[in-house]
Amino acid sequence: MANSSISGILEKMIGKDKDYRYMATSDLLNELNKEGFKLDTDLETRLSNIVLQQLDDAAGDVSGLAVKCLAPLVKKVHEERVLEMTDKLCDKLLNGKDQHRDTASIALKTIFSEVPASSVTQAVLVSVSSKLIGGIKSPTTKTDIKCECLDILCDILHKFGNLMTSDHELLLGALLPQLHSNQASVRKKTVSCIASLALSLSDDLLAKGTTEVVRALQNKGTKSEMTRTNIQMIGALSRAVGYRFGPHLGDTVPILIQYCMNASENDEELREYSLQALESFLLRCPRDIVSYCNEILHLTLEYLSYDPNFTDNMEEDTDDEVHDEEEDDDSANEYTDDEDVSWKVRRAAAKCLSALIVSRPEMLSKLYDEACPKLVDRFKEREENVKMDIFNTFIELLRQTGNVTKGQIAVDKLSPRWSLNQEVPKVVKSINRQLREKSIKTKIGAFSVLKELVVVLPDCLADHIGSLIPGIEKALFEKSSTSNLKIEALIFTRLVLASHSPAVFHPYIKAISAPVLSAVGERYYKVTAEALRVCGELVRVVRPDIKVLDFDFKPYVRPMYDAIMSRLTNQDQDQEVKECAISCMGLVVSTFGDHFTKELPACLPVLVDRMGNEITRLTAVKAFAVIAASPLHLDLSCVLEHVIVELTAFLRKANRALRQATLGTLNTLIVAYGDKIGSAAYEVIIVELSTLISDSDLHMTALALELCCTLMSDRRSGPTVGLTVRNKVLPQALTLVKSSLLQGQALSALQNFFATLVYSANTSFDALLESLLSTAKQSPQGGGIAKQALFSIAQCVAVLCLAAGDHKCSSTVTMLTDILKDDSSSNSAKQHLALLCLGEIGRRRDLSSHDHIENIVIESFQSSYEEIKSAASYALGNIAVGNLPKYLPFILNQIDNQQKKQYLLLHSLKEVIVRQSVDKAEFQDSSVEKILNLLFNHCESEEEGVRNVVAECLGKIALIKPLKLVPALKERTTSPAAFTRATVVVAVKYSIVERPEKLDSVLYPEISSFLMLIKDQDRHVRRAAVLALSIAGHNKPNLIKGLLPELLPLLYDQTVIKKELIRTVDLGPFKHTVDDGLELRKAAFECVDTLLDNCLDQLNPSSFIVPYLKSGLDGHYDVKMPCHLILSKLADKCPSSVLAVLDSLLEPLQKTVNFKPKQDAVKQEVDRNEDMIRSALRAIASLNRVSGGDCSHKLKNLMAEIAKSQYLWDKYCSIRNE
Repeated sequence: MANSSISGILEKMIGKDKDYRYMATSDLLNELNKEGFKLDTDLETRLSNIVLQQLDDAAGDVSGLAVKCLAPLVKKVHEERVLEMTDKLCDKLLNGKDQHRDTASIALKTIFSEVPASSVTQAVLVSVSSKLIGGIKSPTTKTDIKCECLDILCDILHKFGNLMTSDHELLLGALLPQLHSNQASVRKKTVSCIASLALSLSDDLLAKGTTEVVRALQNKGTKSEMTRTNIQMIGALSRAVGYRFGPHLGDTVPILIQYCMNASENDEELREYSLQALESFLLRCPRDIVSYCNEILHLTLEYLSYDPNFTDNMEEDTDDEVHDEEEDDDSANEYTDDEDVSWKVRRAAAKCLSALIVSRPEMLSKLYDEACPKLVDRFKEREENVKMDIFNTFIELLRQTGNVTKGQIAVDKLSPRWSLNQEVPKVVKSINRQLREKSIKTKIGAFSVLKELVVVLPDCLADHIGSLIPGIEKALFEKSSTSNLKIEALIFTRLVLASHSPAVFHPYIKAISAPVLSAVGERYYKVTAEALRVCGELVRVVRPDIKVLDFDFKPYVRPMYDAIMSRLTNQDQDQEVKECAISCMGLVVSTFGDHFTKELPACLPVLVDRMGNEITRLTAVKAFAVIAASPLHLDLSCVLEHVIVELTAFLRKANRALRQATLGTLNTLIVAYGDKIGSAAYEVIIVELSTLISDSDLHMTALALELCCTLMSDRRSGPTVGLTVRNKVLPQALTLVKSSLLQGQALSALQNFFATLVYSANTSFDALLESLLSTAKQSPQGGGIAKQALFSIAQCVAVLCLAAGDHKCSSTVTMLTDILKDDSSSNSAKQHLALLCLGEIGRRRDLSSHDHIENIVIESFQSSYEEIKSAASYALGNIAVGNLPKYLPFILNQIDNQQKKQYLLLHSLKEVIVRQSVDKAEFQDSSVEKILNLLFNHCESEEEGVRNVVAECLGKIALIKPLKLVPALKERTTSPAAFTRATVVVAVKYSIVERPEKLDSVLYPEISSFLMLIKDQDRHVRRAAVLALSIAGHNKPNLIKGLLPELLPLLYDQTVIKKELIRTVDLGPFKHTVDDGLELRKAAFECVDTLLDNCLDQLNPSSFIVPYLKSGLDGHYDVKMPCHLILSKLADKCPSSVLAVLDSLLEPLQKTVNFKPKQDAVKQEVDRNEDMIRSALRAIASLNRVSGGDCSHKLKNLMAEIAKSQYLWDKYCSIRNE
């Protein structure tokens, strides 16, 4: 806008007419907010002066608009103008008239809250802060002005404190004396102001400030209100600076505990502030507070029941069945005293105890012994807000129990779960008393406790269901109950029904079902939806098994059906209710359909109708899957045709979840009701599902192929169905088999498809085999086919041959052996596939009728192609699986006699052993003896490949014969040969698989013999032990948890650089340094990473982070990557340990992020560096998420540095948004 127009606005702003001034100020505000607004110097000065003048305008709405103009104005004018404006405003605040002070204060707050840190200069901050400090220190300043000055200074320090480091000492010196002011409001504002300053103080100044406050606390002659302020100051400091307050806990904690214990009876606030400060220490300085935790625990438990003005004469009622009338009388005559503030102490104690529970999982057992009974006893708290805090503290105890004991069984008497189980009767008794209270809030809190209890200990309430039901009935039936209470009661009921065995509830079904069914009719949709979910669980409980009639469920069927039907047919209701009604009706029909056959023609069409609605169709499709799978085999003839048509159409929809559910439902329907569905419908389904078969969505592909097999294997499907499959699905299947992504469920579905296709009408086996084998041919433009795809093709060929019968299978094997006999080695791909096919067929059936097949296969060991040698060893091993007595001795004999082919023959043996261990087959003892002798002879082989295969064979035999193998392996841990020791440890690594095995109980007492080789002299043995520990930590953490206290220091030692393992290789023109310990260090860090996932409760992260992790972050590329991962996990799982040493960890990260490769670096080095930077940024992003990390200057500076570099900032933002 032209400057002349601005001049016009300014003229109007100083006019006499109030409305003109208002309109002109509004116009100016609009102009200032425009992007391209610019001013010349003269106009800038004039504009600034007029806006300041407007602040004092007699009309409030004009001065209000002028304040709004300041925020955009300070961003658009020069620094001198801003300085002038802030100086004038400060003068007005300190020396102006009373009516102008408020406006000046608001104006200053607006300027500093709106203006970005980048445009505020040092001069402005120094000038304003010195004026405010002057106002604060001056003895003549009025209290309200002092408070305003402290308020503004607090805002400035919070936002710009780190830009004012030169003034920090001066500011601290001016503020600390204000803590002794006689005015409570000044002291309160000073506490906030010093806390904001502390955020950016150096450690020395922080120590100086803290020491002064502690000295004041130690002075016994201080007034009690000053002491309270000093204690608040300590708490505020610890909340502001977090872990940096740790070094001062030694001075502060004992004083706070002492004050808490010795405060006079009516000084409740002193106790409250002390407990709040201790709570802050527990959460913000977890590392340094450790030694005081027991004292704090005893203190919180003492003050949890602190109620000096009230003596509880009413001892615990022995009679549980207290009549409601008595309860009402008791609660009406409850003691009340408006001046009694002891509840604040109890609330602070509960919150402090909660902080202890959250931050110290290792104290759980002690907490169960000491805190749990006290908490349960305090459920009777008379002040409702405190009662909620006690409930929440108990819920935190339950959650922590769940977190620490994940996957553990409660048999161990030392386990927190066992301790909790012992407390359940007391908890239920106490909660039942709370459920009889009048207060809605109390009842909601009680149900929250019960919910968490059922989540942590799923079957703990089996003996208490009867006593809990009156509470549920009361919550759902009483007129005074709110929706929130009903929802909590229903969620709890659903969780209990789902987590206990049905028989537990049978005596109480009548009492449970009545309130739940009445809740289905509620008006509020969330109550209705939750009640319908409970009905779903109730259906399962009422008739858990269709064949067993141990409970008479008939009286409940009709009421349940009517209640759900009324919701199902009602159209004008929330989507959540519609979905729950559909799911619930599906369960009711599938469970009780035989008891209301007359109603089915009325009920099923409603469900079909819901399939036609886009909002409810997915839920309706799933409901029909439940109905179709019902063992009652209900008559669906009234809707079946319509359902099939609808479902077929859904296969064309874009919604993936809908297509997935549709395939499953169609499969179930065709299995159960195929005789009612015609071939014509089958053909349409096949055409639709053929489009879903591709490697871009393997889960969908597997479902589509399974449905296709169901359609083909249905006896009633006509020849045209087979024809449609051949024309539509087979081409897709042949394309899919060539995919390198094919695996798991999709691969087995594809194999099943080929097998079923052979049985299907008009399908020639030879044509199918030919088309399968031809998929492996190299296309002129496409190049070779992936190795993984050849395995898939071979498996499909094998399944196809077996399905076609013995004659076809034999002729195929003959054809494949002819390919191998053909000497023209030019077509290696053909031979490769032939070997894999022979292996797959041989694994599934005995090929001993084909003479000398083993010799034909072993001939391929001479091939010049590596992949053919590998395929031959695979084939030989798998053929041996088909007939062990004949082929296993042959392989063992060859290993002894054929030195050159040893590695390949061992691979064949490995195939045999691995297959036997997976199939849980048994070897003959004589064979095992021979195999073991042979394997142990090769333990010391010079070739690492041979040793690895030997170790895998030993590990897999251990799964079959643990009693024989474990002692034999243990005996060799003391072998003088390092290679043997390493091989047996690697064997143990291979034997620890994810699924439970009989080996586990045999290995458990002996595993330390293997893992203790982590302190072996030889680095190869040490690395093998580290890898075994890592696998055990991942697959079977319970095997090693007891050994970790001894193993961890040894493991941490493996992460240290060992000088004796570094050697220099002289390459003539230059020397090259080789670190032989690098692989071992990398393995050790990766092992720690694994243990963090599954054995966190056994680790002491603080002892690992410094020095081991810190040195790893500064180490070699291969070591840094796992260290970044570990740091991210620790930041997430043990933030307190990371916070305590955060600053020392940032230096290596900063180096990594700023590292630049040399100018002549090859692409590989550049890419590696890119990966390294991303990895470091990911760790930095995790550190930024840690609560309290914002207290670290170094982290702030590092983030500022990253933000300055566009390259790093873009990377960081993409990582943060992952």
